[in-house]
Amino acid sequence: MEIIEKYFPHLSAKQLEQFSALKSLYEEWNAQINVISRKDIESLYEKHILHSLAIAKFISFKPGSRVLDIGTGGGFPGVPLAIMFPESTFTMVDSIAKKIKVAEGISEAIKLENTDFAIGRVEQLKESFHFITARAVAPTEQLYKWTQQYVDAKEEFNAKINGYIFLKGGDLREEYKALKQINKKLVVEEIPLSNYFEEEFFETKKLVYIF
Repeated sequence: MEIIEKYFPHLSAKQLEQFSALKSLYEEWNAQINVISRKDIESLYEKHILHSLAIAKFISFKPGSRVLDIGTGGGFPGVPLAIMFPESTFTMVDSIAKKIKVAEGISEAIKLENTDFAIGRVEQLKESFHFITARAVAPTEQLYKWTQQYVDAKEEFNAKINGYIFLKGGDLREEYKALKQINKKLVVEEIPLSNYFEEEFFETKKLVYIF
């Protein structure tokens, strides 16, 4: 928990309470439904929660923002972001029902009121969103193909243009090349997470912003 306070020192008492509750909740759920590897549960705050919050270092979602988190698994980055931005709405989607059950159970336990959940393929949604997030789910071009129709092209009020914010790792040049073949007009920005966090874990991790 100290690592969250290190990088986000201005959290409210409610946010601190919610973040503090996550470790025991994820341990409890993980014993029933494995959503986090056993070795990673010990470093939950660094490798999952802080990693998710890299998005909060990149953008501060304004009240009323609608964010879609695809392939959320046990609720990453959706749950940490929903704690951080209580006046924005986070819709979490996963094709595996038991994973959504975990994310939903944890959200209920910490009394999040700004989360929605959907089981199934992202292509079945009928809403639009200001931003679409994903963490290590699929190649960039595949994520774009699945979700391009869901980005709200009309309502812009955040500091960043509506688009995609993905948490990725490794060499992404081939993915970007494939993405440009689908839509040459897309702008891709890659930000090393070492810009935000000094821990070794983040040295190879990146935030990819596409609009």
